[in-house]
Amino acid sequence: MEQNIDFVIPWVDGGDENWIKEKKLYLPKEGRQTDGSEHRYRDWENLRYWFRAVERYAPWVNRIYFVTWGHAPEWLNTSHQKLVLVNHRDYIPKQYLPTFSSHPIELNFHRIKGLSEQFVYFNDDMFLTKPVKPEDFFVNGLPKDCCIESAVMQDDYENPFAHILLNSCALVNMNYKKRDVIKKHWKKWFSFSYGLSAFRNLLMYPYGQFSSFKFFHIPSAFLKSSYQAVWELEPQILDAVCRNKFRSSFDVNQYVIKYYQFVTGTFTPQSPKIGKFFIPGRDKEAEILNAIRRQSYQMICINDDGREENFEEIKTKVIDSFQAALPEKSSFERG
Repeated sequence: MEQNIDFVIPWVDGGDENWIKEKKLYLPKEGRQTDGSEHRYRDWENLRYWFRAVERYAPWVNRIYFVTWGHAPEWLNTSHQKLVLVNHRDYIPKQYLPTFSSHPIELNFHRIKGLSEQFVYFNDDMFLTKPVKPEDFFVNGLPKDCCIESAVMQDDYENPFAHILLNSCALVNMNYKKRDVIKKHWKKWFSFSYGLSAFRNLLMYPYGQFSSFKFFHIPSAFLKSSYQAVWELEPQILDAVCRNKFRSSFDVNQYVIKYYQFVTGTFTPQSPKIGKFFIPGRDKEAEILNAIRRQSYQMICINDDGREENFEEIKTKVIDSFQAALPEKSSFERG
């Protein structure tokens, strides 16, 4: 099995006037079925700390594939030997372009030229905050992950995300029988690695189909071959999703690949304690900032779902915390 592990991180410059102009040409009428929310594109101005963290905490990474509409931060050292700039046009089939949805961007990663079989997908709001080893992401060629079944909950009538989670799980239920999956992979399903969360799988066992899986929204390990397998399994559905210019309540997302790895046993159980998912405006500000400064976890996500009303204030505090934790420039920065 190939030992190289790549990182993939998509990014968009929400202030690029050319990008904004193109986006407006395709922006549909707002409603429950599509999501072109502005907060999805606002800039937290902390990307340089993602690169500093990778250089300090994961120097073993093979390549970093930086996926964009065609722009890049002015400060980025684009000639870095480990950095590969990827334009959407370089790998996403032309019938899906342009796209302003993360789903076509995510669901076509396996088409990126040169990408290793083993790769870790980061959103640009996910950061390493402690040293990590290759074994934190892959063991014996298998992705490490937390396979914990859960019910889907929703607290925002306008947000299509719960629909997307259900759709992704529907594809699993359409192709796999829950009892057969658990019988075959029960050691992974009820692994001690999950701690008390393993009881969720026990409690959900009586239900005849998968409801959904608990999402931790931290960096995810994938096999490129898993992407290829899901495309072979449901080509028409993935094709329809990739034709949507913006997020839709009828979409599936990259979680369908994660779920495929779960039901086929193509993963190694991982402790949920490896990372933490934060939402400013929901979680305590001090807890978020301390997670950065005190390195409370190996990785974190600071997710902007639009709840944070004092955006500029919390953004400044987050930047200050990253600067305190990672004050030195990385070789991915110019100058």
